[in-house]
Parts: sequence; structure tokens; C-alpha cells
Amino acid sequence: MKKPAALTSVLATALATMLLAAPARADDFPAAISVSGEATVSAAPDLAQLDAGVANDAKTAKEASDANNAAMGKVLLALKGAGIDEKDYQTSRLSLQPQYAPNRSSGASPVVSFRASNRVTVKIRDVTKAAGIIDTLVSAGANDIGNISFEVTQASKLLDGAREQAVADARRKAEIYAKAAGVALGAPLSVSEGGGPVPLFKGRMATAPMAAASAAVAPGEETLSVTVNVSWSIRPAQ
Repeated sequence: MKKPAALTSVLATALATMLLAAPARADDFPAAISVSGEATVSAAPDLAQLDAGVANDAKTAKEASDANNAAMGKVLLALKGAGIDEKDYQTSRLSLQPQYAPNRSSGASPVVSFRASNRVTVKIRDVTKAAGIIDTLVSAGANDIGNISFEVTQASKLLDGAREQAVADARRKAEIYAKAAGVALGAPLSVSEGGGPVPLFKGRMATAPMAAASAAVAPGEETLSVTVNVSWSIRPAQ
């Protein structure tokens, strides 16, 4: 007995759906060995960044704000006089906060003064001048110097050689696995870089009293690491 055309159409559609939804067999995927390779490169930093600020206390908010504006004005003039381009420093935090008397009872503590503070972030493109810039800031009235960090601005270019080494490291590992498994490596199937270049060490400003004759700064070296992930096809060993 012939099946109705509509039923035949439904069965054909269902069969096609089952075939599309069926999981791929293991032999549908190429046999491969996947490994990660690593390499590092070291370089002297060529950019320093620090933040400095001034804080002033006064009985009224206006007095504190006026004193702080004047103090920061001197700091900014000092930066300009030291040869720092205006595009390389900017205000990073500005605040005006009431200061309260110690709470010695259950009642609310009265406001006894106001504190105005202003911070500026500075980029120093000649790291050999970092110590001198810190001294300039302190002499101009900055009474809060933050951590200084160092950076290699051309890190990606410097890492090009390390990327080649990382691929070679991946091949070395893959050949070890291939030999142990009794197969031979074929062509690479995929190559990807694992994340961005990672700084393994960042120089910092040595801790020193503000009254020291000169700031102690040690730029050190940046050691950058790169990781690549490579999948290699494999074939029977000859």
C-alpha cells in the first residue's frame, strides 16, 4: 500500500533533522597534538608614571579650597618648568571633605575643619629624570607622592622575537609527545596567542622619607612573557 505523500514528506523531514542533529564521529576530526609554548624578553623601561598631590586643612571649605588651588598651581608650574609636556599630566582626583571632632559621646561629632586635596598623574618619558621630577614636586609643595611604575611602551615589537621562540618551544614539546606516542608531526592546524604580553616584573620607587635629599628610584627591567597555543596534525611515524 502506498503511503500518502504528506506522510512521506514528514518522514523525510524527520530523517534529515536526525542526521543533522547526530553527533560527529571521532574520526570526523583530524588527529592532532595541542601544546603551549612560552618565551620571555627583558628590556629597560622607557616610560615612568607617578601621581602626586597636595592636601590643605582650613576652618572653612573656601579657605581650604583656595589654599589647595594655590598649592596645586605651584606644583603644575613646577612640572611645566621641569620640561613635562602639558599632555603628560592631568588631574586624577579632587576632593573637599569635612573633618569631624573625635566622637566622645553618643551625639553627632561637630565639623571642626575642612580638607581639600588634589592629585595629578604625571608621565615621565625619560626615566632617567624620574628622581629629579619627584624632587621638583616635593620642592613645589607636593606632600603626597604615590607609587611610581615603569613601562616598556614598545612591548609588542620587542616581543616579536619572543613569539618565534614561543612557537619553537611549542614544536619542541609537540615533538616529545609525538615521539612518545609513536607518531610524527604534520603541519600546524592552528596557532593562537594566549592573552596579551604579561609583565613579570615592574620597577617601583624605593621607599624613602619625604625629607630625603633625593628620591631613590630604581627602574630595573621589565620581563615580558608571551604564550602561544599550537595544534599540530599527526601522521603515522615512518
